Amino acid sequence: MNIFIKLLGTGVSLLAGFVGTKLVDTLWEKSTGSKPPKGNDDDVPTTLRHALTFALISASVSAVIQVLANRGTQRAITRFAKSQDLV
Repeated sequence: MNIFIKLLGTGVSLLAGFVGTKLVDTLWEKSTGSKPPKGNDDDVPTTLRHALTFALISASVSAVIQVLANRGTQRAITRFAKSQDLV
């Protein structure tokens, strides 16, 4: 069961990362009025300032998601271990 909880934590982390990426992209478009600088659009000029700002925001959101997912997984493992001791 411990492996199941870890796999579930990984799945939740991936899903949260996907949602976080979409959220950052949407907020970037609404606040700046331009598409996020991802490096795959050659026709959209991006300043270094915009690229660094976007990278900083994306990395911050990613780090928060990773920490919250890890804490949630550890909490679930601890709760599961306590319930196994009671049985």
